[in-house]
Amino acid sequence: MIQRIQSVYLLISTILIGLLFLSPFAEIAKDGAIYLFNFKGVLLDGAVKTNGLVIPVLLVMIIVLNVLAIFSYNNRGKQVKLVWGVILMLVVLLVAFVYFTYLAYSGAQIGFKLGAVLPLIAIVLDYLAIRSINKDEALIRSIDRIR
Repeated sequence: MIQRIQSVYLLISTILIGLLFLSPFAEIAKDGAIYLFNFKGVLLDGAVKTNGLVIPVLLVMIIVLNVLAIFSYNNRGKQVKLVWGVILMLVVLLVAFVYFTYLAYSGAQIGFKLGAVLPLIAIVLDYLAIRSINKDEALIRSIDRIR
């Protein structure tokens, strides 16, 4: 299971998404105040100003689907569908990032942190996992033709 490259891609993607619970996504400077945007929402001095409940829900769903995809290595079709679902949720997560930074705080200066880049890296890793799964499927089909 873990010796397959797509499982390694999915595992690294899962770890990166898990790191989003620890790292801030951005700092928003508006009207002389500096807001911190993390998985809880937008915070000012530790108090929640804008609730970001959708973000931890998405993060947990992405992690669960990635783990399910890792352990569904016997069914490559299901694995590909799960990973496409993860990519779709990661895009929704990026849209939530844009909403919480640009749309909710228009005219503010935004400094993105490492947490804002991790979903993009996870999307690339999940896409590489899909390519590797499809290569495995092609290999299995070619071996079946030989018999």
